[in-house]
Amino acid sequence: MRRWIEAIVFWGLFALLWEYGVALLGIRSYLMPPLSKVISAGWQERELILSETWVTLLEVLVGFTAAVLGGVVLGVAIHFSDFAKRTLYPFITALQSMPKIALAPLMIVWFGYGFASKIASTFLFAFFPLVIASLGGLSGIAANLDEHFRALGASRWDTFIRLQLPSALPSFVDGIKIAMPLAVIGAIVGEFIGSENGLGHLMTLATANAQTDLMFAAILVITFLASILYWIVEVLSRAVWWRGKSV
Repeated sequence: MRRWIEAIVFWGLFALLWEYGVALLGIRSYLMPPLSKVISAGWQERELILSETWVTLLEVLVGFTAAVLGGVVLGVAIHFSDFAKRTLYPFITALQSMPKIALAPLMIVWFGYGFASKIASTFLFAFFPLVIASLGGLSGIAANLDEHFRALGASRWDTFIRLQLPSALPSFVDGIKIAMPLAVIGAIVGEFIGSENGLGHLMTLATANAQTDLMFAAILVITFLASILYWIVEVLSRAVWWRGKSV
């Protein structure tokens, strides 16, 4: 109860500061509209915002799922294959060092303005943390446990299923928590570069039409969407029972 009260008080003070701070500081509404105006604009365009939110959500879920599957497969491949460690891992590291926004226009060139380019952008933003988390979890197995399994004559597959995979799950869950907000960012960036729908597209139109209040409303919805998705991951991560209260 105390945590809920603290959160409500904090966000209540934040809302009051936003609402009345704009007027006190003399900031013009076209630069920074008060919260009430932002909420009013969002309510007036609620049907449009809701439809665009579903588009962005679908892009995030599909791209993030592809990043999870690809990250796990590549992490396992790099862990077990010296060849993959010498070739694929440096390539993935180099790809991660490149600015993602610079690569986003290429997604439009390669995949067009439709759904596929947004999936590719989402995948690109979320993929690397999942590879690192998978690889780090598999490489962080205690040496004595690995030796114990070998002493018992366990096969490589049994060792992977019964020891390495369960031990890597906490690290992988942390990677998912990092990657989920990045997936939302990737979808929005893809929509910024070129799209016909989605919350990023809505922000672009609002900016072009000088509708700052609607743009802020879209930003709040994006923030809320990312927070909800992160919270869902947080709740699901508690299924990793051996993490206890540290999650």
